[in-house]
Amino acid sequence: WAGMDPATTSKSNHCLDAAKACNLNDNCKRLRSGYISTCSRELSATEPCSRRKCHKALRQFFDRVPGEFTFRLLFCSCKDPACAERRRQTIVPSCSYEDKDKPNCLDLRGACRADHLCRSRLADFHTNCQATFQSLTSCPGDNFQACLGSYAGLIGFDITPNYVDASTTSITISPWCSCKGSGNMEEECEKFLRDFTENPCLRNAIQAFGNGTDVNLAPKNPNPAVTVLPKVEKSPMLPDDVNDSNTAYDTSVISTCTSLQEQGLKPNKSKEQSLCYSQAQLTTDVMPDQKTFMDPKAGSSQQRESRILLLIPILI
Repeated sequence: WAGMDPATTSKSNHCLDAAKACNLNDNCKRLRSGYISTCSRELSATEPCSRRKCHKALRQFFDRVPGEFTFRLLFCSCKDPACAERRRQTIVPSCSYEDKDKPNCLDLRGACRADHLCRSRLADFHTNCQATFQSLTSCPGDNFQACLGSYAGLIGFDITPNYVDASTTSITISPWCSCKGSGNMEEECEKFLRDFTENPCLRNAIQAFGNGTDVNLAPKNPNPAVTVLPKVEKSPMLPDDVNDSNTAYDTSVISTCTSLQEQGLKPNKSKEQSLCYSQAQLTTDVMPDQKTFMDPKAGSSQQRESRILLLIPILI
């Protein structure tokens, strides 16, 4: 990080401009300095940093700082290797990303699924960055913003993705893992890895943000998924005052259902179940103080009974 001297960069270094913009915002500057310091602090000759503390500081930065600053740091466009290297170093990869050996990608995925918050955000990534041929941009609903937000939400976990090199001609994103030693699961492992390395939605979203062509493409609010109640909006990243548990009271409600479906599990007969109905199963009448849905037929019979009771005094 210290080696990236501004004098060695070109005049059109958008990544350097993004760092300067962050330094002009007190909150962005404080939290960015905090994670850089934590992730760069050497503990011993054999332990270059505290990976756990580094990841925690990174999550705080990307959760608490608005996307207008974080997205510019992560997805700035580059025309020379010095700029691209600065972009790659945004998350201090020597601590937060790289390790002595590359673990198997399915092991990383399994560890992520075992964590409430990581599982939720990985499900968001698969939902919002899933490549589709039904849109002009290869992204669901042409929503670049949702894909980039889901990508940023993965930073600060063992599955943290990053640029694999400082190339300016092609963008390749990957977690720090490989599919060596996958055995009969190699095909599944490669498929999971390609969700990052060969994902046209993610690549197009990053390139469009960097060159400014994403304007007016991404709607302000993503379309609600069919697995949640109407009017429930999904936030790409959990706010800091929300517990890390995946319950009905979390803001990332979509992830509860998506992650359960991804693992082939059925929701519990509790809060999760009421969130995982399809819209076709829901009626428009939902009582605010009840967790069950009103039966339209039952409602009409109750109305008939009330009208009969009102007519009795008139007849008498």
